[in-house]
Amino acid sequence: MSSDKVVKQRTVAKEVTLQGVGLHTGHEVTMTFKPAPENHGYAFKRIDLEGTPVIEADANYVVNTQRGTNLEKKGVKIHTSEHVLAALVGLEIDNVLIELDAPEPPIMDGSSKYFVEALEKAGTVEQEVEREEYIVKDVISYMDEETGSEITVIPSDEYQITTMVDFGTKVLGTQNATLKHLSQFKKEISNARTFSFLHEIETLLEHGLIKGGDLNNAIVYVDKELSQETMEKLKVAFKKDSISVKPNGILDNLTLHYPNEAARHKLLDVIGDIALVGTRIRGKVIANKPGHFVNTQFAKKLSKIIKIEKRNKVPQFDLNKPPLMDVTDIMKKLPHRPPFLLVDKILELSDTHVVGVKNITMNEPFFVGHFPGAPVMPGVLQVEAMAQAGGILVLSTVPDPENYLTFFMKIDKVKFKQQVGPGDTLIFKLELVSPIRRGICHMQGYAYANGKLATEAEMMAQIVKVKNE
Repeated sequence: MSSDKVVKQRTVAKEVTLQGVGLHTGHEVTMTFKPAPENHGYAFKRIDLEGTPVIEADANYVVNTQRGTNLEKKGVKIHTSEHVLAALVGLEIDNVLIELDAPEPPIMDGSSKYFVEALEKAGTVEQEVEREEYIVKDVISYMDEETGSEITVIPSDEYQITTMVDFGTKVLGTQNATLKHLSQFKKEISNARTFSFLHEIETLLEHGLIKGGDLNNAIVYVDKELSQETMEKLKVAFKKDSISVKPNGILDNLTLHYPNEAARHKLLDVIGDIALVGTRIRGKVIANKPGHFVNTQFAKKLSKIIKIEKRNKVPQFDLNKPPLMDVTDIMKKLPHRPPFLLVDKILELSDTHVVGVKNITMNEPFFVGHFPGAPVMPGVLQVEAMAQAGGILVLSTVPDPENYLTFFMKIDKVKFKQQVGPGDTLIFKLELVSPIRRGICHMQGYAYANGKLATEAEMMAQIVKVKNE
């Protein structure tokens, strides 16, 4: 995807349903992909539970990564989410609600192939809002010291993934797989099936796990001598009359789609796990010995970095351009007067946001008493200045602003990030959290100085008509 192309979000055109069995739980499950609104992302809905709780596909809900990526929110669980999420990312669908009547999506054949087919049958529709994309500018890595697994993302023109796997066994040596364009996902990656080693299968059988696993949904690499006892156990577990090992070291239940199917399936898992970041990535992911633990730790780290960058992202404004309102225009709208008028200019004003500016000089009256030897603008006055800019937003909704006063009702989640002093230019950006109703304005405010976020706060104010005597 080229950097300048505007891409709109997509959802499924209609509902589509699949049925099957959960690999680890063995539950019969019906799963439905449903259209979802813009900015919804991916979420799972458990319709078999009271209140039909929803769990968003979010890295912070990952609780366990043994044999799959398992999510939990307020005691509600989703097992093995990765193959379904990989199909959605691979087909570039942004918003979907996934309804389930059990805790685990159907395993199908252990790949994403059947999910891709179902989603293609449903079709997709373009939505109004632009797709958000995180453009990787620096190298970001996560390493698991214990296993030597490492995931790194580096800048690239589009989302690409390379996986390198090395299981240290003769039967499955070192393998690599690469996805250069998401458009290749369906053909090259989606049908790569999950795999296990015989020693893992034995352990899982002993513990009564892999209840839904018959030999049609996993490639089993035989990494040790197959004893008669194990053979009998496998026959019972997989309802087969006979079981043998092929010359390439896998059980004779199925034929490999690719010599490097294991590496391709690991790539599929990486896509599904990184989907938990909740934002599209423009960068190249290099995963060395990936697994669900390292994948989801990396996703958590990436989502945290994205959140911080988003919060600290300083909007760019041309301070040399003639303002929308200068100080005399502001005084026609606001009842405040110097020294308590704390906004010099308004740069932008719409129905939902306002951008204001305050130039801080050494002549501010508050510096006289606020640490004269080391002057700092009081945080409460920064909040007041933000509120005054917000007052312009709310007063612009009435025809006679001069007849109104603005009063604070609530200030919440205030954070002071850095000091503001003489010579600084404060830029305020306030956005409505909800529409203005009955003169009540609920805003999220940010104040920036020196290219950094200085203050943030959520505030509620009300405009009240002045009773003229």
